[in-house]
Amino acid sequence: MALRKIRIEGDPILRKRAKEVDAVSDKVKDLAQDMLDTMYHAQGVGLAAPQVGILKRVVVVDIGDGPMVLVNPVIVRQDGEQVGPEGCLSVPGKAGTVVRPNHVVVESLDLTGTRTQVEGEGFLARALCHELDHLEGKLYVDIATDMITDEDEELA
Repeated sequence: MALRKIRIEGDPILRKRAKEVDAVSDKVKDLAQDMLDTMYHAQGVGLAAPQVGILKRVVVVDIGDGPMVLVNPVIVRQDGEQVGPEGCLSVPGKAGTVVRPNHVVVESLDLTGTRTQVEGEGFLARALCHELDHLEGKLYVDIATDMITDEDEELA
């Protein structure tokens, strides 16, 4: 497929709420494949459609267990708490400490249009929450503490 340009912090599209996908069309499937290709090329673990300039509710995630494509995802249950570092392909050169649920259940459509549930714990829960925040126009830097930049790391 194709690599897409990743939008960087400051781009207004990253602060807009994405719209629901009406149907899982070939166009949506192509977008998902492009997003996976872009995510892997950038060595990320997740990517939301707004990060490539598309205001649709589509996210891709792969924390090493194989790719997931979620269309119109919604967190239906969350519990526990974890505190840990996060970075973002749209916020290069920075990381921060973020509090997230330790366990989430997400309902979405898959690429066949079938309603499905994904359950995530630990890092997967963190990645799902991070990507779903993008669909609401939120970036992790809005809730992060202890921000660290690449320059800070060089001074350490």
